[in-house]
Amino acid sequence: MQYRIEHADLALVLALVRGGTLARAAELLRVDVSTVFRSLRRLEQALGSVLFEKSRAGYLPNAAAQRLAQQAELAERALETARLGLEQGREVLSGTLRLTCTDAVLHGLLLPALERFMPAYPALELELTTSNDFANLSRRDADIALRLTTAPPEHLVGRCLGPVPYVLCAAQSYLARVSVSDPARMAWIAPDDFLPNHPSLVWRRQRYPDVQPAYRCNSMLSVAQLVRAGLGVAALPEFLVRDDPAMRLLETNLPGCASALWLLTRPDCRALRSVTTLFEELGRHIRLPDTAAQSG
Repeated sequence: MQYRIEHADLALVLALVRGGTLARAAELLRVDVSTVFRSLRRLEQALGSVLFEKSRAGYLPNAAAQRLAQQAELAERALETARLGLEQGREVLSGTLRLTCTDAVLHGLLLPALERFMPAYPALELELTTSNDFANLSRRDADIALRLTTAPPEHLVGRCLGPVPYVLCAAQSYLARVSVSDPARMAWIAPDDFLPNHPSLVWRRQRYPDVQPAYRCNSMLSVAQLVRAGLGVAALPEFLVRDDPAMRLLETNLPGCASALWLLTRPDCRALRSVTTLFEELGRHIRLPDTAAQSG
């Protein structure tokens, strides 16, 4: 008769995967080391297969142990969700949501917002990926996207959280080092061909047609990091440099160089309670400079 996995077995495997040693697993399970050792031997004998490889580094889980640990984590989250539901007297939002955005939006807007509201949803798990296109949602690789665009795809639904202005800026350290005041004579930092029609590139070619960037980066966050390092000037979304005393704004409200932040999902996801809740929270907590959220 095939062995029936018990909750104690899953807890044992998960503790060993997390701890890596018998001693650490014993601490996590609040038992002694000999109990962990005997329990593991008993489980492996019952299953008829080895789950961990003993090495100098500790206990290394094989594929079977990793699969059991994943199931143990699901059981752990289910129990925690049930506990929270009893304590709070209402249904607890749980499950996994996949959210995609650019690295600039992640660091400049999303992470500060998540810090403000995610502790209220301990049973909700977010998977975050960074990308510069909408393919994630179309391929169903993600449930929600935060995108800088003025023309979101028609097959997606959502709302506009507000306009995103761009500014021309440089680090105070760079400006103190150069002897020129004309931006056209400074070193420029720009995105490379990964975004050939980026608003900052279109604006620069019109405003400073003779400028050739000294540095090119494959993301706007990298452009901002090079500017902060004092390597030159760049047109950046204002949210990446606001309230930074080390930066100086050289030009604001760049003509034609603006975008908007859109919160988007697939039509088949918009009725999900987890999606609608995250939409509400992100709309409330993402802070764009001097703008009010608007429906779209």
